[in-house]
Amino acid sequence: MLPLKQQLFDAGLTISDLAAEMSFHYPIVHKALHHGILPVKKRMQFIEEVDAFLSRHKLETGSVWSESANPDQTSLQKQQPMYDFDSETTMLTQASLKHFKLFRNPFINDIREAKDVYLSDGNSYVLAAMRDAARNQGILALIGESGAGKSVLRKQLIEDLNHDGDVSIIQPRIIDKTSATAGGLCDAIIADISSDSPKRSMEAKARQVESLLRTASQGGQRHVMIIEEAHDLSVPVLKYLKRFWELEDGFSKLLGIILIGQTELGIKLNEGKFYSLREFIRRCMVEHMDDLSIDIQPYLAHKFKRSGGQWEKIMTTDSFEAIKQRLTRKQGNLSMMYPQIVNNLVSNAMNLAQELDEPLVTADIVKEC
Repeated sequence: MLPLKQQLFDAGLTISDLAAEMSFHYPIVHKALHHGILPVKKRMQFIEEVDAFLSRHKLETGSVWSESANPDQTSLQKQQPMYDFDSETTMLTQASLKHFKLFRNPFINDIREAKDVYLSDGNSYVLAAMRDAARNQGILALIGESGAGKSVLRKQLIEDLNHDGDVSIIQPRIIDKTSATAGGLCDAIIADISSDSPKRSMEAKARQVESLLRTASQGGQRHVMIIEEAHDLSVPVLKYLKRFWELEDGFSKLLGIILIGQTELGIKLNEGKFYSLREFIRRCMVEHMDDLSIDIQPYLAHKFKRSGGQWEKIMTTDSFEAIKQRLTRKQGNLSMMYPQIVNNLVSNAMNLAQELDEPLVTADIVKEC
């Protein structure tokens, strides 16, 4: 007889699937399968409900509790399905914070100063490239999945540029980037670098923008335009951006451009698909956000440290590999190891550990989230 937990995994089922068809709460089912601890008052009812579940799914029934009591006897041979990412932020419960002796959530309102930002080697390079594009009037596109940390890099870039003081930042505020126009971008530039009112005609706006940028440049002030959600920009607007970038005062460019967007932006910057954008594409440096595949432990250690905790008192060493397996699909080597998704998964795991009264988040707990 295979241990019950092994039977479930071999059949492509999880403890959550079993608990969903039982009248017992998940923590009770989890303790029974991982530690062999059955409910005292309703022991027979519990066993009968498990046997009924096994019968419905055409699995072996019988006395499996002694074999499943030792979790070391089982191994998860089947890879768990890809984590079903929910963009809604998972909150650590107050009980979980107390359980792990944390005074604040490591993943909510966690970036308050530069020291709170975790930068992998790859993303440190990306940030340096963004600074260079801003200071030397280049064109750069930063591409990453939702939750990959693009906004954190943008905030860090703005912090750095504001500290230096010689690069002014232009940020178009239009919410729906699909409706952005060249005139709207001109209005944003005028509003962010002067107190002047925009001229009425497009020709007059263009001359006004060039005059303002040239005057500022001659006074030693440089400018960069940062556009978020740039994947929604239309092809004509991307073409217009090249015209903005071509504004010059002698040998000096007057405006740097940084686009920040999701993977769809990479498609638009593919010359083979959008040949009409070739002049812009050939001048645009494209950078991609790193995932946390090789940085998961230092990333979480940094998060816990900044919130007053120690990872060794919250997670076991094997839980990091479990997170990586949970968020990586071997077929196609697809990784979802991005900060927001990792944060949600770890928050779920910490909440579950607290419900089970487990002192640490373990690999088994991660696999059940």
